[in-house]
Amino acid sequence: MPRQPLWVEEAATRRRMPDPVRRAAVRAVIITSLTLIQAMVAFLASLTGSWLAFPMVLSSVGSTVVATWSVLDVWVTRQVWNQRNGVVSVPSSSARRLRRERRRARRAARTAERDAARIRRRDAGRRLSRA
Repeated sequence: MPRQPLWVEEAATRRRMPDPVRRAAVRAVIITSLTLIQAMVAFLASLTGSWLAFPMVLSSVGSTVVATWSVLDVWVTRQVWNQRNGVVSVPSSSARRLRRERRRARRAARTAERDAARIRRRDAGRRLSRA
């Protein structure tokens, strides 16, 4: 009886996040999870009446602000990356059309420059031979 594989590899349905966005997201997840743990400790310390309750509650408030900031950082980093590097092209995307037009213009300029240089070399050779 043939063995079935443990898993079947499938193509990714979503594109991988850009590195800066992924770094910000990992940072946000770590900060948020630490904030949740800290809030839980503050809550339990409050229930037990520990002296640690008040400092933990204060630091939990500060950590909540930092966690909110880190989540906003993910969003801002993603927006900045999209603005700097363009959107993911889909067939209806205007970015793709603009890139294609710019590429055509650069190619035409290079071809024209090459042709002009070729004509100059050819003319220069004729002038020297006739002089």
